[in-house]
Amino acid sequence: MRDVTVAVYRAPMRSRRDDVDVAATIERARTRGLCGFGGPNNPSDERLARRIERFRDVDEGSFVWTRDPDGLYWLGRISGPYFYDADDEAAAVDLVHVRECDWLSTPLLEPKVPAAVVATFRRGGRNFQQTHDPNVGEESARIWRTFT
Repeated sequence: MRDVTVAVYRAPMRSRRDDVDVAATIERARTRGLCGFGGPNNPSDERLARRIERFRDVDEGSFVWTRDPDGLYWLGRISGPYFYDADDEAAAVDLVHVRECDWLSTPLLEPKVPAAVVATFRRGGRNFQQTHDPNVGEESARIWRTFT
């Protein structure tokens, strides 16, 4: 598989609950090798159920970008299947719908991040979503190769 064909996603990992510290969520994701979002295990909300299904279907090897509260960007790659993390600590940071993810150990400042990624975070929102740009896959792959 060539990296330039790999999809790229924005993964804000910001809970829809305002009482959850996004820094703690991102720290858990990075230290546990996870990427994901929150919500109930068996959602009655059809929109959340579809979001979970789309996340479950993301190809392994896809790139994901997140941004921490300090404005640093982190690049990762999905490396495992979807699972629901029922751990109390996962629930505390609302990071329960997850996939295994390999994260670079070094964050990047905005000028080093693909412009399409920066644009997706500037638009705001809390959804995991694909970044549609013809260059973002190649740019993310180049960064990945530089730091791995």
